[in-house]
Amino acid sequence: MNEKQRLEQTGQIQTADHPTDKKSALDALKKKTSKDYEKYFTSVFIPPNLKEAKKRGKEEVKYFKDFTIPEQFRGMGEGRKFYIRTYGCQMNEHDTEVMAGIFMALGYEPTDRPEDANVILLNTCAIRENAENKVFGEIGHLKPLKQNNPDLLLGVCGCMSQEESVVNKILKQYQYVDMIFGTHNIHRLPYILHEAYMSKEMVVEVWSKEGDVIENLPKARRGNIKAWVNIMYGCDKFCTYCIVPYTRGKERSRRPEDIIQEVRHLAAQGYKEITLLGQNVNAYGKDFTDMKYGLGDLMDELRKIDIPRIRFTTSHPRDFDDRLIEVLAKRGNLVEHIHLPVQSGSTEILKLMGRKYTREEYLELVRKIKAAIPDVALTTDIIVGFPNETEEQFEETLSLYREVEFDSAYTFIYSPREGTPAAKMVDNVSMEVKKERLQRLNALVNEISARKMKEYEGKVVEVLVEGESKNNPDVLAGYTRKNKLVNFIGPKSAIGKLVKVRITEAKTWTLNGEMVEEAIEVK
Repeated sequence: MNEKQRLEQTGQIQTADHPTDKKSALDALKKKTSKDYEKYFTSVFIPPNLKEAKKRGKEEVKYFKDFTIPEQFRGMGEGRKFYIRTYGCQMNEHDTEVMAGIFMALGYEPTDRPEDANVILLNTCAIRENAENKVFGEIGHLKPLKQNNPDLLLGVCGCMSQEESVVNKILKQYQYVDMIFGTHNIHRLPYILHEAYMSKEMVVEVWSKEGDVIENLPKARRGNIKAWVNIMYGCDKFCTYCIVPYTRGKERSRRPEDIIQEVRHLAAQGYKEITLLGQNVNAYGKDFTDMKYGLGDLMDELRKIDIPRIRFTTSHPRDFDDRLIEVLAKRGNLVEHIHLPVQSGSTEILKLMGRKYTREEYLELVRKIKAAIPDVALTTDIIVGFPNETEEQFEETLSLYREVEFDSAYTFIYSPREGTPAAKMVDNVSMEVKKERLQRLNALVNEISARKMKEYEGKVVEVLVEGESKNNPDVLAGYTRKNKLVNFIGPKSAIGKLVKVRITEAKTWTLNGEMVEEAIEVK
């Protein structure tokens, strides 16, 4: 079944009524209410609704392994260039690689200069309000380019596009945007581009249905050292503060044979490190109905592949099972670094967040991991200033951080997301208090990180060299198995290889060292 047949079968190809000129289209849009915008969505879009979202059924997801560029679109991009600006998480980085691959398969050339592009896409993030503000600011900055080049196509995609309020704002305030599409239909990019070239109105294609799992999508990966491999999509946890289950849909896993084949292919191409991706990566396989197969089983098979390093992100403590710990303890190419978001050290706040574990359950999981992998590097995410968080509850977060002794943490002030249950809670923690708590938490994070980094001085570590240092082209930079950034003097020929480096100086977040042997291949 090809793409056109699939879309016809599922009813996703619809004919829109188009005003005869762009001015008429824009005038019509100005008069519309939110409800009127439904006709501009390929499927009627429903704003975030916890009760309805939790009814999501498994039968809606389909698997397709035959993606190809439709014949009528091949060569569409000849003589044209594209530019994609990516915001947010590794999943967005991966989506950008897929879209870039599709662009190049259509004949487009990449450019890193927006002013040289014929198509500009903003691949957006909705996790925090600040991220959305940056995107709207960038859309505004691009307006002069659009005015100077009316043939330029400007598109907004990614998680923000799955939010009704965002789409409505673009339709009303940024009418020079040519296309809006979401997270579930990036494989439809050739059709969306074609419609944008031919249409006299803004093309909006956002699906409220769950995305399908589509294999053989082209990817334009950056370099040949490290690669993202998506193993699942979506999240079913519904933490009360998080928009992701609404923007990315329910959990749906790729088949293990497809993942294993992709990793083997990357190993054959000479990649040194693979990161397995998922919004809730250790829920992998829980949606399979024909077998019992989880992330631990997948990792056990991947560790047999001839590639130096394999890691994964991001995990949820509730789904981190004994089987996964058992497999990670076998080490080999499975690195000793686990990112394990805790969000708060208070059981009461964790309950308000809908995290579905207690402080003690999290600490027990940490004890299990450390017993199996004594030298593991644990990192985490923490939110401060969640509604109703008291000083005592914040102190519980600090005490948990001290007890676990995380290597580092991503720390954030709580940001309400429209449509989530937490956004309806009374935000009774003042911004002044939130900032003060963040400063205290960051001071602790820095203190423990500096102490842990100091322990590396005099030791020899394995470093995967990624390139020149951002601050000094005469210095090389790379990462250890535990994801520590190391800067050192060495030959450019070491880039892309694994080398041994003796650490001579430790800083709060980075290590300096000297190479103790020539670049080597470490299997």
